[in-house]
Amino acid sequence: MVYGLVGLKTHCKLSLVVRQEGETLRRYSHVGTGNYHPKTARLYEDLGLLTADPQVGADLSDLFNRLSGYSRRETYRRLLVAPKSLRDGLVSRITKEIQHHRAGRPAYVRIKVNSMVDEAVIDACYRAAQAGVPVDVWVRGICALRPGVTGLSENIRVRSILGRFLEHSRVFAFGNGGEPEVWFGSADMMHRNLDRRIEALVRVTDPAHRAALNRLLETGMSDATASWHLGPDGDWTRHATDADGQPLRNVQEMLIDARRRRRGTATP
Repeated sequence: MVYGLVGLKTHCKLSLVVRQEGETLRRYSHVGTGNYHPKTARLYEDLGLLTADPQVGADLSDLFNRLSGYSRRETYRRLLVAPKSLRDGLVSRITKEIQHHRAGRPAYVRIKVNSMVDEAVIDACYRAAQAGVPVDVWVRGICALRPGVTGLSENIRVRSILGRFLEHSRVFAFGNGGEPEVWFGSADMMHRNLDRRIEALVRVTDPAHRAALNRLLETGMSDATASWHLGPDGDWTRHATDADGQPLRNVQEMLIDARRRRRGTATP
């Protein structure tokens, strides 16, 4: 049993299975946003990537060796890992969106987290918004970023969704000049996560997976979805009905219905 690095809480959600298949070793990796716990699995909304991709397998092997003290590696192929590379990796990607926007290429920042209080990430979002990049933040709890402030954050929107399940996944998406880049993992934008914990985000490379995650973010931020809106004065306003008084759509129920339809049409 290994408990990780002294002084750092291990908060990343990772699993790695190494199997000998014929003459080769194959790695099966899981990177998630949720705890490996049967109770929270029934109560939390979470995401996970299960893959045999060699790069992810090599990254997880390196990270587990780091946690067990057998390696000092701090850079990875498809992972951003706190406390060394995660904050800087996100800030650099937010900043890069400014360059894409100024060059006339597709640019956006979309973030889904539990908490948003880290000054470096917030300041990067403000700079991007001031440059004209649309910034959407879907946050469950505390949010120190202030949207819609004149001269500072007119291009920022902040939404919160409270429902049957505890919103728990963390997703980060960037327009990247027309080649969307999407990451997800365990980290919230807080000092404790970025400075005092081992956290991991994985870069999603499958185009269909990236598109699905971007659709999820767009749905959560849509005015047709029931949610709370954060205003420039710091107050939250509930938006649950449309102009005709009809209930807005429930994003969690939409996901449940979509899963049921997939199960109903799946082949044995």
